[in-house]
Amino acid sequence: MLTLTDNASTVVKTLAERSLGDSAPEGGLRISSGSASDSFDVALAPAPAGSDQIVQSQGANVFVDESATAALDDKVLDAQIDEQGGVRFALAQQGA
Repeated sequence: MLTLTDNASTVVKTLAERSLGDSAPEGGLRISSGSASDSFDVALAPAPAGSDQIVQSQGANVFVDESATAALDDKVLDAQIDEQGGVRFALAQQGA
């Protein structure tokens, strides 16, 4: 199952609270397969889709689309915020 670093948990929780607010208290980040075979789409979502795998970490919710679950099963999601406030997500192999 996908895991999150402490940084990723903090960033996802903060983004969801700022963007979705009280209207979607169970909202989070949704990851789905992208148009290219080795890419993923990332977007904030007010709730998981029916077949999403739900990953919870330190109050952060990440919803993994069924089509992306196998590819992300052994990955760790990290996040960084740059000086301009942009967010960058990265995936790494678990245990690496």
